[in-house]
Amino acid sequence: MTASQPHPLNVSLQALEVDETGELADPSQNAPSVRISPELLPTTHLMDDRYPQDNLFICDVQDAVLKDLCEMMEHPFYSLSKKPETKVRKYEHNGNWLRVTPSVHGLATIYDKDILIYCISQIMTKLNRGEKVSKRVSINTHDLLVFTNRGTSGRDYMAIADALERLGGTRISTNIRTGDTEKFTTFGLIDMGSIERKHGIDGRLMSMEIDLSDWIFDAIRESSVLTLHRDYFRLRKPLERRLYELARKHCGQKPQWRCSVALLHKKSGSKSPEKKFRFLVRDVAKNDHLPDYMVEFVEDRDQVLFINRNTMPMCVDHKESAGDGSSIVDRLSADINESARPLVPGWDIYHVRNVFASWWAQADRPQVKNPDALFLKFCRSFFAKNGRPI
Repeated sequence: MTASQPHPLNVSLQALEVDETGELADPSQNAPSVRISPELLPTTHLMDDRYPQDNLFICDVQDAVLKDLCEMMEHPFYSLSKKPETKVRKYEHNGNWLRVTPSVHGLATIYDKDILIYCISQIMTKLNRGEKVSKRVSINTHDLLVFTNRGTSGRDYMAIADALERLGGTRISTNIRTGDTEKFTTFGLIDMGSIERKHGIDGRLMSMEIDLSDWIFDAIRESSVLTLHRDYFRLRKPLERRLYELARKHCGQKPQWRCSVALLHKKSGSKSPEKKFRFLVRDVAKNDHLPDYMVEFVEDRDQVLFINRNTMPMCVDHKESAGDGSSIVDRLSADINESARPLVPGWDIYHVRNVFASWWAQADRPQVKNPDALFLKFCRSFFAKNGRPI
């Protein structure tokens, strides 16, 4: 092979995903696995940024900050395997239990979750602008591929169709809280998904419509979301993505978070034996390329230490606004929205709650004896200043 010839692995490294054990495979799960020697992987271990922000001219995509649901970052909803996972998953921790039932197509994977992150990000952007939102999200498939740093070949479009099948077929039973409410419930990740295909030479998917489940949509409206680093979509291995999610949820803006290997293994949802999992985590710590957090393996205690790189803007999310990890909106009574809506006619009450939380955080989080009374006073001032939305 001459110096002018491209390396035969160049294409596969861009087009294929890597599972938690180091195997590469098409995200659609239809391609055969390929074992890649570690020394052949790029030294950064991050996929190329296909669409740098300066070259991204899709306004809605460019403006939308990556958001993910806190509950989905905390609990192992998604498969980390490239092979279809058809067994029922069961998980319990600190009084919260979770049962995930896949369809015949297999459990939704952490790569399939990219579609939901896109939807959540778009809805949160509209809420923050004071625009009306719906659980039905219309998606231009090319915009989705750009947003998630994927290619735009025919195979990439077909992988979206396969992901939609798995998302639609995965059912979850849980008692996990959304906002200030705890429910014993069962739901799908999405209620409906449809795809419009253009017939012709390439037959590519043009657009999609997705109806998010009520559980997911309610969590979005309650601002149960955290911001992700854009390099999340550049992480090659599912385990890397999962470790970042757990660090983002538990460490957040704090200096560090320490977790035993046994508990981390449980929270990750990894199907690898604990011994193999320990080796994989050591590898992540050695490579040190997770966004926002450094990873250290504490050998003598069999623990993993996540250290904040201090690369995140302070108080980027309302869930992180208070020193104890809760926001003032979490202290509002369950029926306060009914009293507040008449004070801000025409405005989405959840948008007003978000603005209220930001205002409180920027005021250095003062102690409040009666959050409900303060919120109602804020609503009056908010409407006096802004009037009805245009």
